Amino acid sequence: MARLPVAVLASGRGSNLQALIEAARDPAYPAEIVRVLSDRSDAAALERADRAGIAHRVLPHPDRASFAGAADAALREAGAELVILAGFMRILDTGFVEAWQDRLINIHPSLLPAFRGLHPQRQALAAGVRFSGCTVHFVRPELDSGPIIAQAVVPVHPDDDEARLAARILAEEHRVYPMSVRLYAEGRLRVVDGRVVIAGASAPDVALLNPAEGLVSTGV
Repeated sequence: MARLPVAVLASGRGSNLQALIEAARDPAYPAEIVRVLSDRSDAAALERADRAGIAHRVLPHPDRASFAGAADAALREAGAELVILAGFMRILDTGFVEAWQDRLINIHPSLLPAFRGLHPQRQALAAGVRFSGCTVHFVRPELDSGPIIAQAVVPVHPDDDEARLAARILAEEHRVYPMSVRLYAEGRLRVVDGRVVIAGASAPDVALLNPAEGLVSTGV
């Protein structure tokens, strides 16, 4: 079975990259990571890629446009068909986002469209919400926007601080991101009128999915 070639852009510790690496160790998983790119030479994600035997490169371009050009060239050279943002902290050039539209996905530690931008867990605690979580979505030029693929929900406890809530959300990120990549690789995602339709899904599991008609599970 041919597996979908996936590239990852990462800026930091790479824990979501590691979750994807672990998922791809299963020969039945329909995607493989073919390249890891980073804007930072000290990103721990590069060490994770190296240990896993995945080709990796630093693209230390100072401005948005030059980074976009270098990243696009590196992705096409690697034959990537899907690009994953995993803790990638740069705002991407609009032209880059549009060139990779519906082949570029991100995960954000809030239930979008709530609490976009930096420190979403802090924002959630300040707002007094009872639930938070994470969102996997197709990327659009506007920050933390785009059609939602999946969301995982966690409770907010009365004694939570930012670190405890972030850790609880991160555990769900590690589950829902590989699942979302799998759905894409299996050809089960379509964007219709700004919403994601998921083929062949059934009752809720760890993720709340957003198909055209109601909330359903992954069916995986």
